[in-house]
Amino acid sequence: MKTLLQNGLFLTLVLVLLAGFGCAKKRTDDLTPAGVLEDELAMNAEERQAAMNISSGVIYFDYDSFALSGEAKSILTQKASVMKQFPALRVVIEGHCDERGTEEYNLALGERRARAAYDFLLNLGAGVGQLEMVSFGKLHPAVSGGGEGSWSKNRRDEFKVYKPK
Repeated sequence: MKTLLQNGLFLTLVLVLLAGFGCAKKRTDDLTPAGVLEDELAMNAEERQAAMNISSGVIYFDYDSFALSGEAKSILTQKASVMKQFPALRVVIEGHCDERGTEEYNLALGERRARAAYDFLLNLGAGVGQLEMVSFGKLHPAVSGGGEGSWSKNRRDEFKVYKPK
């Protein structure tokens, strides 16, 4: 009887912990094509346009690199300007890689790519509370197929925008 009670308490604790962690996830699967979270469009027309401006403009990286190019810095500068005007908007920076390399390596590289954009936006005045990062590594390619033409489109950061309710 004592073992049954202990097992029941343990199972209850595990379920509570799993439920808590499951609720903390940011949902980036329910995005509109413009990169704005569908269920959090409590935005006025100006904010919606700002969100579209922030979410457009993917930045790309060289092979095995997380260095920001001049073009990437220009795109990020525009995003930072809009973010400063609309501090209620939140941005999730998604780091992506091409299919080469191990899953672990690409997750780490995707995180370094997202971090490069994150740090650059912070240095330009975006608020720390406005930014989040996630690495997908090679899990979500933009273009399928092999060869540099496809791989170069998959080495990227994308920007998803939402406004908390």
